[in-house]
Amino acid sequence: MQQPAASTKIRKGDTVTVIAGRERGKTGKVLSLHVADGTVVVEKLNIIKRHTKPSQKTRQGGILEREAPLALSNVMVYCANCQKPVRLGIKLLEDGRRVRVCKKCKDIFEKA
Repeated sequence: MQQPAASTKIRKGDTVTVIAGRERGKTGKVLSLHVADGTVVVEKLNIIKRHTKPSQKTRQGGILEREAPLALSNVMVYCANCQKPVRLGIKLLEDGRRVRVCKKCKDIFEKA
């Protein structure tokens, strides 16, 4: 069994690129992050078909399509400046804030 990740530099709302698996090369926005499981759900990627019975929650049953989680190790943050997936570093600013920066172009990833 894989050891769960203690922390990650990927955050909800980041644009990520899949680097391994059947969705390799595709880019999307992070919808949710599960650090304890080491998984991430990316918008419009890794779509599965879920056979669902009608219930109080879902009035309409049937075959629903939804995003399934991807392993955190299979995604990298996409840098709009570099136009490619990159690794992130941490930089301390003069005002004491810690920000994430692109390792290639040194571009700052601000919280949008």
